[in-house]
Amino acid sequence: MHAIVVTRPGGPDVLQLATVPDPSPARGEVLVRVRATAVNRADLLQRMGMYPAPPGAPADIPGLEFAGEVQSVGQDVTEWTPGDRVFGLAGGGTYAEQIVLPARTLARMPRNLDFVSAAAVPEAFLTAYDAMVLQGRLAAGERVLIHAVGSGVGTAAVQLASAIGARPLGTARSRDKLDRATALGLVHGVVPDHGRFADAIGAFVGPDAVDLVLELVGGDYLAEDLKCLRPRGRIILVGLMAGRRVDVDLGAVLGKRLTITGTVLRSRPLEEKILAARALQANLVPLFENGRLAPVVDRVLPLASAREAHALLERNETFGKLVLEVP
Repeated sequence: MHAIVVTRPGGPDVLQLATVPDPSPARGEVLVRVRATAVNRADLLQRMGMYPAPPGAPADIPGLEFAGEVQSVGQDVTEWTPGDRVFGLAGGGTYAEQIVLPARTLARMPRNLDFVSAAAVPEAFLTAYDAMVLQGRLAAGERVLIHAVGSGVGTAAVQLASAIGARPLGTARSRDKLDRATALGLVHGVVPDHGRFADAIGAFVGPDAVDLVLELVGGDYLAEDLKCLRPRGRIILVGLMAGRRVDVDLGAVLGKRLTITGTVLRSRPLEEKILAARALQANLVPLFENGRLAPVVDRVLPLASAREAHALLERNETFGKLVLEVP
């Protein structure tokens, strides 16, 4: 089969379309013909040698999400048959024509989505749902501050917050991205001034008025988050684009009795990945089928153009997801 492989750690130029051995499903596994995948920040880090694939995933083929068709099933698999349209998350290896996955980690695609649209869903919407709802306990009427609202996870988070009756606030690098996020349900947005946004958020909602922060940037943003949160507020830390270290006022954490939770999907054990697939099927697919949620696709490129896709994402020139179509 054809796949995009990382030939060595480095920039987008180290990605190469190559011929690799076809995988085959073992007991309890499914072979999926990948029709589309999407590009994520984790793919860029893996390409640079900074985020190795977890055990069991291909070490040199990036890709965390997919949409496609069941091609064949292994022994003891009864829930899927060849031709079923499926989508979901993987530990790696989705930049390829085929991938083998545990049967219970798959979800059935929404009936109203094509492969390209479905490929833009799993990582963004599951990350946002798991972080905000399952771990952050976001409830109707609460205010949630979502950073990087123009990213794949950011655009998903805005829609999910609106769907459950919360009030999404957000930050982005440009006013254009905030304006586009407003069409998805964003209540108010701020372009940070050299990493500062707390005063602007406070001027809109009042001081100490944010219930939950979905932290997709990290770095110095965390110190500003503390200023925005109400007593007993929560921060769910998902991304570290602005850095891994920050000078934090621990007095504010104590005084406001704040909770800071770190989370990642990729390295979770199989049992938790099965639960994530069930959440995707039971809680998110119906919202796509009734139109409450919609994938946000910036552009679609062929798999062979993975280098171009990585370069675009690195330059922060996208709104929503970059999808790679697999011929």
